[in-house]
Amino acid sequence: MLNLSVVLEDSARNAPDRTAIVFGDMRLPYSMIDAVAAQVANLLVARGIQKGDKVALACPNLPYFPFVYFGILKAGAVVVPLNVLLQSREIAYHLDDSDAKALFCFEGTPELPLGERGRAGFEAAEGCDHFFVLPATPLATESEYGESIWAALDGVSSEFATVQTAPDDTAVILYTSGTTGQPKGAELSHQNMLINAMVSDKMFPRGDAGDTYFGVLPLFHSFGQTVIMNTGFLRGATIVLMPRFDPGEALAAMVREGVTFFAGVPTMFWSMLTKIHADGAEVPSTLCTAVAGGASSPVEVLRDFEQTFGIGILEGYGLSETSPVASFNQPGRPTKPGTIGTPVWGVEMKLIDGDWKTIEGEGPGEIAVRGHNVMKGYYNRPEATEEVMRDGWFRTGDIATRDADGYYAIIDRAKDMIIRGGFNVYPRELEEVLMTHEAVSLAAVVGVPHESHGEEVKAYVIRTPGATVTEDELIAWCRENMAAYKYPRIVEFRESLPMTATGKILKRELR
Repeated sequence: MLNLSVVLEDSARNAPDRTAIVFGDMRLPYSMIDAVAAQVANLLVARGIQKGDKVALACPNLPYFPFVYFGILKAGAVVVPLNVLLQSREIAYHLDDSDAKALFCFEGTPELPLGERGRAGFEAAEGCDHFFVLPATPLATESEYGESIWAALDGVSSEFATVQTAPDDTAVILYTSGTTGQPKGAELSHQNMLINAMVSDKMFPRGDAGDTYFGVLPLFHSFGQTVIMNTGFLRGATIVLMPRFDPGEALAAMVREGVTFFAGVPTMFWSMLTKIHADGAEVPSTLCTAVAGGASSPVEVLRDFEQTFGIGILEGYGLSETSPVASFNQPGRPTKPGTIGTPVWGVEMKLIDGDWKTIEGEGPGEIAVRGHNVMKGYYNRPEATEEVMRDGWFRTGDIATRDADGYYAIIDRAKDMIIRGGFNVYPRELEEVLMTHEAVSLAAVVGVPHESHGEEVKAYVIRTPGATVTEDELIAWCRENMAAYKYPRIVEFRESLPMTATGKILKRELR
């Protein structure tokens, strides 16, 4: 018997009165999160949801998320977390593709009409029978979109015996963002998710007076789910939830709540530093651990953060398919800025070529991963699974090098690589160089079609406030600082760059 819900249940047993979630003025103890999750489990069983059934959850970082997530797990069902930015047609696709029997959907706000989209998606999905609204007004029992969770839970018992699940039973289906074609659901077992949380917990030092985690990474995404929610609950930490990242509000909340642990994507660190330097925002003094993942952090940001906050950013690496953590700059070993560290406990990594042959030495090559963290496969996609898995190894599509100490450094996504006139150009390398220019605040480099070269190199740039550098001046500077075959021939200035809900720059929208 192994069920991922044990990360909540154990802490609720050991420290029922400890604050589990802080949301605005709300402080919710572990005992309450566990009790509401038990009610959700009872509700699902009463509505005919059986062990192994799929239940979808579309919700930003609100207390509803852990209530429903752990309720689904307790019932022995499988959680299918949905990106809250999906349109109704995409919601219907995910419900159909995952064979979801029920959908818990946040009612939404004027800026994020999730209830409307969710309801339309639910109506269009064939096999999905139950729709529960998570109302925007706390404890509201009515909603124009359907049955409110609070009405459904009225009078439902908060006692529930967690359904026994095997270590290899599926706990979560995480949909990959689908940069190539339709999104696919990575099936992750209770064992995948639980060991990943345990390994993450062991890696980070604990605070003397307990830990306070900052939960702004979307919980529907593997990074926020494992590293913040599951690991935080496992160690009995307090999690400060924030539904939308705003650098000023984030810094203020971290100061107010005495946050000790922050995990984010590089653009979050960049925007907090920009806020501190521009407006003199207060730097949180309680922060002990800062973790970055989701994309590579520019070395300039790493340097600036360490100078400003007095602690380094620990960079790690992983994918939805690896639960997600695969490698890390681990405490107790030297940190190498600009690398993704070494494989975590119980995980192996190697570099391979296009034919799965192992590449010795430095590489470059494509990262392959093997260990307790690798998914069972893509749900109902045997061909897609076969393409990426062999003898327990999973090929990631990320190109990296490896130094003599075994530290890996990502050069780029295999599919982001630009081939200009037969030469391989890695956007990440050019972005690093561009960010050393004092007028460049953020840069994204992509390949655009070109008649004779196949692809041409183009840079999108956000200038630092007050900077007056022109496109031609920046291109001339690039020519002096980069090889002739790779410097950007086109520069376009932007006020902002398109980003995913998790803060990754959307290259495909720039191409």
